[in-house]
Amino acid sequence: MTGGVSIFAPQDHPRVFALPPGADFPALLASGLVERLAPLAPEARARVTVLVNSGRMQRRLRSCLAAHGPAVLPRIRLVTEPLTLAGAAGLPPPVPPLRRRLEIAQLVDRLLVADPTLAPRSALYDLADSLARLFTEMQAEGVAFDVLDALDVSSHSGHWQRSLNFIRLVQTVITSDTPDAEGRLRAQTLALIAQWHATPPDDPVIIAGSTGSRGTTALLMQAVADLPQGAILLPGFDFDMPPAIWDSLDDSLSSEDHPQYRYRRLMSQLDLSPAQVRHWSAAPAPAPARNRLVSLALRPAPVTDQWMHEGRLLQDIASATAGLSLLEAPSPRMEAQAIAARLRDAVQHGQSAALVTPDRNLTRMVTAALDRWRIVPDDSAGRPLALSAPGRFLRHCAGLMARRLEGQTLLGVLKHPLCHSAGDRGPHLLNTRNLELHLRRQAVAFPDGAYLRAWGQAAGAGAWADWLAQVLPAVSDTPRPLAGLVADHIALAEGLARGLQAGTGELWLQAAGKQALAAMSELAAEAAHGGAMTPADYEGFVTSYLQQQDVREAVNADPRVMIWGTLEARVQGAELVILAGLNEGVWPKAPDPDPWLNRRMRADAGLLLPERQIGLSAHDFQQAIAAPQVVLCRAIRDAEAKTVPSRWLNRLTNLLGGLPEQGGKTALEDMRARGQRWLDIAAAFEGDFRTIAQDRPAQRPAPAPPADARPRELPVTAISRLIRDPFEVYAKYVLQLRKLNPLHPAADALLRGTVLHKVLESFTKAPLHPDPLAQLLGMADDVLARTVPWPAARALWRARLGRAAQAFLDFHLSQQGRIVLQETKGAMQFPEIGFTLTAKPDRVDLRPDGQAHVIDYKTGTPPTQAQQANFDKQLLLQAVMVEAGAFAELGPLPVARITYLGLGATPKREEMDVNEELNAATREEFETLMRAYLSPDQGFAARRMLFMERDQSDYDHLSRYGEWSMQDAPVVVPVGRDDKDSTA
Repeated sequence: MTGGVSIFAPQDHPRVFALPPGADFPALLASGLVERLAPLAPEARARVTVLVNSGRMQRRLRSCLAAHGPAVLPRIRLVTEPLTLAGAAGLPPPVPPLRRRLEIAQLVDRLLVADPTLAPRSALYDLADSLARLFTEMQAEGVAFDVLDALDVSSHSGHWQRSLNFIRLVQTVITSDTPDAEGRLRAQTLALIAQWHATPPDDPVIIAGSTGSRGTTALLMQAVADLPQGAILLPGFDFDMPPAIWDSLDDSLSSEDHPQYRYRRLMSQLDLSPAQVRHWSAAPAPAPARNRLVSLALRPAPVTDQWMHEGRLLQDIASATAGLSLLEAPSPRMEAQAIAARLRDAVQHGQSAALVTPDRNLTRMVTAALDRWRIVPDDSAGRPLALSAPGRFLRHCAGLMARRLEGQTLLGVLKHPLCHSAGDRGPHLLNTRNLELHLRRQAVAFPDGAYLRAWGQAAGAGAWADWLAQVLPAVSDTPRPLAGLVADHIALAEGLARGLQAGTGELWLQAAGKQALAAMSELAAEAAHGGAMTPADYEGFVTSYLQQQDVREAVNADPRVMIWGTLEARVQGAELVILAGLNEGVWPKAPDPDPWLNRRMRADAGLLLPERQIGLSAHDFQQAIAAPQVVLCRAIRDAEAKTVPSRWLNRLTNLLGGLPEQGGKTALEDMRARGQRWLDIAAAFEGDFRTIAQDRPAQRPAPAPPADARPRELPVTAISRLIRDPFEVYAKYVLQLRKLNPLHPAADALLRGTVLHKVLESFTKAPLHPDPLAQLLGMADDVLARTVPWPAARALWRARLGRAAQAFLDFHLSQQGRIVLQETKGAMQFPEIGFTLTAKPDRVDLRPDGQAHVIDYKTGTPPTQAQQANFDKQLLLQAVMVEAGAFAELGPLPVARITYLGLGATPKREEMDVNEELNAATREEFETLMRAYLSPDQGFAARRMLFMERDQSDYDHLSRYGEWSMQDAPVVVPVGRDDKDSTA
């Protein structure tokens, strides 16, 4: 060691330092380094190496060292970069994780094809990911595949034997290739350790901030601790735990979930006792009394009986909990509102505050709640790339490749802000709006390229429609090479983004766009290893692929309000720390199920147990709760049921509640009171409107527009609505309000009626075949194939029509006359009242005696004669129009009969003989009705005489039905006038 740098005194055992929970680890690490490096010359300081566990820790440590003044800094590197150390071995580059995932996915695909009962196809990529993680873990922990061969699974179910067989098959792919990044890192680390054993480095090497939870890191920590000038610095070490409790952590099966288990295992590997771990800094923990309380609360489950003895020795519970608040909200929403209120208060008083939680849904709700005060938090996690604008756009484009084009899917892409973003976005949005209205009006379920071109020519948007039809992909479910799918996906996204301009628009701009481009470029580079897949499988794969990447977009965040994950919280400090989402299944998260190895098999193989992640989360909790001011938050209920408090919170509250003589119960009540204050503030901010006078409930309206605003023309189908619900006629024909058809057409009663009319019209216009039933059903098949794109609806309606076909044929073939009019519009003038009545009869037959027979087809139940006499005047008015010569093709004809032919589930006819007297009475009643509604004093009452009270109208919301009942009398309200009393 001649000429080496020395900052530690010699000792005969490994050198291990630690800091207690709650300590600002980077700041105290920096101050300790400054103190130890002070005697050294600048060039000697530069020879000191500090290995930290994350890039964030690296940046924070440099910042803390710079805060001590100008000086030469030691070398600060990541513990995952052993190649940067002298003597490290050079190895070939590792297999890219994406390539490994694609290779394994092909094998899992074949497994599911061979045995579809193992898992649904939607789980293909999740299974591939879990198997890739297993192989990565085996390389990191140094577990050879031979170890799996030695596992005894004779006492386990057959599933685990099949799992091992498949792993052995995949092993042939893994072992024939270069190792993964973890395997390469372990090989480099072992080579470096061997080099150190032969020639130890002369200069100090310090590993700081790592817990040694992964095998490779633990090996490096052991080697560094044994170096002459080596040391490791542990975060959140529990100096208050008695030796007997440390000894009880030796069993991994029962202790893996304890926060200090990893340190106990590291001590055993170093042949040290916990008492030999030294303090790195003389600075005390922010809350020593709280550390003792939490240490006791988190004792391993088999020894929590020590609460009875050691709990009585806690005499400073009040000071331990003085900075703790317990916020138990009734719902996640109220939890988020209360957290936002507390963060706002911290900003108002100049405090730095951090929200720590693994629940990303909760952080999004808190961010939204803070926006009301224009506070933008600094969110360290960002958001998944799949949820960014480019990520969503790429997912939409993958969906276009996977499924037959639907109107709502197309419009979702066209309205995306990245679509047609290279220029002329205004005309693009106008064309999109016009196309949407057209698709809604025409109820087009699956618009294709030819349909879009035809619409574009008719709508004056030919170039735009040609661009859209050209760029949209042809859909096929045939498996294709992944490279071709990726190329088509990128070309589709860029084509939609550029629009009618050049370039790629804004698709690959900004932070999210650049990361999306990098992700898709990497996928294109590795696609050759992905084999073939269907477009539907590709959509699921690319969605999962984008979901696994996070992006941080530049925002003007408030530096005083931070949102951290549990990993970020280890290396940063704040004056106020809010620990949220403290429920089982959230924090700690339930262990991910392993479909390949069960817990016993993992333990026998020397792999990490599922409880490892719970232990790491427990350590994060123990460190975070030791901050100066802490708010513990949870929601009592979620969207589905009551929640279970986090095990650590449960232990803490149970311990405090069981120590009334030491003031534990009072301290717990005070914690809850401090948390309740923020819940009360959040509830008050939501507003208590009970003291505000409510608006008077609306009266049952009967709007009375001026005479010149009233409709002067109506179809016969509107007359029954005028009788039953005049307000609907007012809204539709006076206000010109029409219900917008759904963007995704449904197989509803309206379409079923349209299909029936087309079938019967086609049949009655065609020459009669020898087998009329076969002819009718054949035409039904043709019409259904053209107009009903849903196979299930086609089959159902075909069956219903088949049941009613014979009833129609019996009626049709029994008619003595001939059809003289079908679906032809006519109009009848009423000059005395200045009104026009229009109609489009389904069918009019001319009988041998020269009289007409007016027929209407119904898919539902036809109206009875009593209903026709009072409400349903459609055919009676059509008879009046036929007799008056309202249809030019017929001329005036006497009408002998009207028939409603019901062709629903139970075919039924409603026939009525017609004569001159009935026609005259019908005309007189109609004229009386229209005179009344053309008068400016007559109101259009809402829901006047609906068939059933539970019947719904498209305009119930406009009439504010619900604020009034059917028992309320209509109130005539003059509308559309300029006088002061009118209500426009």
